[in-house]
Amino acid sequence: MELFRNTKFDFLGWKWPFIGLSLVLSAAGLISIGVKGMRYGIDFEGGAQIWLRFAQEPPVQQIRAALESKIAGEISVQQATGKPEVLIGTQIKDEKELNANRQLIEETLREMYRDASGRVDLNNSSATELADRLRGPLQQAGVALSEQDLQDLCADISTYRKDHGGIVRSIDELSGVKGVNPKVIEALKANVSLGPFTILQTEVVGPKIGAELKLQAIEAVLYALAGMLVYIAFRFEWIYGVAAVVAVFHDTIITIGLFSLFNKPISLTVVAALLTLVGYSMNDTIVVFDRIRENLKMARRDSLTNVINLSINQTLSRTVLTSGLTLLTALALWLFGGDVLNGFSFALVMGIIVGTYSSVFVASPILVFWQNFRGKGNSAVAVPTAPPQPAGRSRKAMRG
Repeated sequence: MELFRNTKFDFLGWKWPFIGLSLVLSAAGLISIGVKGMRYGIDFEGGAQIWLRFAQEPPVQQIRAALESKIAGEISVQQATGKPEVLIGTQIKDEKELNANRQLIEETLREMYRDASGRVDLNNSSATELADRLRGPLQQAGVALSEQDLQDLCADISTYRKDHGGIVRSIDELSGVKGVNPKVIEALKANVSLGPFTILQTEVVGPKIGAELKLQAIEAVLYALAGMLVYIAFRFEWIYGVAAVVAVFHDTIITIGLFSLFNKPISLTVVAALLTLVGYSMNDTIVVFDRIRENLKMARRDSLTNVINLSINQTLSRTVLTSGLTLLTALALWLFGGDVLNGFSFALVMGIIVGTYSSVFVASPILVFWQNFRGKGNSAVAVPTAPPQPAGRSRKAMRG
């Protein structure tokens, strides 16, 4: 599919406005980082995260108010879009307070929905806690179970609950569990309550681990850039590799700067998005460079500017289709993905936009600047020549 045919846009004629825009965005981002700093998520700063699932629409504002009244510092309460799930996060600098803070969050949530009669909450109890509560009532009800049978029964009930989303909505639905008979159902109804939520996952990250993850994330981005520089320098020429890496580094700086400007947190998912953009932008640049190399072989006497403009026009349909469709997907995530995916999708949207124009208006002009610096602005850039043919007769001689 080809959207544009035989276009003759003078892309390099517009290089200065876009280079100026890049300089402004880069400077604004770096100044923001220097003045405000970066806002790191719990992955890098350390803290506690708890995933909750509710049987119905979760009362986010009520949960936030209850936690803010008992826990000092920043509390994050986010609902997953389209799901009755809530992510609670809190940042703590002191590693000793992490587990205490996690327990305080869990206790606050359980206190909000504590059963007035003191019955144990089935949706937030372990198999051991359930067995301790049911041991006496089952014996009084005449249910003959050995200790091992009791432990197995409670383990099967817990497994059923986890297999069904973590929440049991009715005691009667447990009748299909092995070993659950009418007497067990009656004992459960008398001694067990069904809370409206369950804790799906609890994660605690210490500040030391967060600092290590931060360093590893920076190293991952730098290693990716270095590896691509080596590959492109080997595949094309070293100036091609420098141009491509400068363009990708430019994309990364602007995207991170926008996170600082808009005060968005940097998390591991954002780092994953940045690494995705490094590869995406580099691939887009390589497509343009490869077409430049092919055209240089056929137009050795033409100026480099004309060859680059021709190459960009020839790859324009491919660029618009791939970047446009990817951008639409990222926009959908950004607009409808909710708070949990907001950082990831924001990085993708900004990175795709910046990465697409950097391949044209940042990477390609570097080749022209380099040739002008070497005094060859009116001639084409040298490209890797084909490997020498083995000694032997030429085709003409073979035909003869």
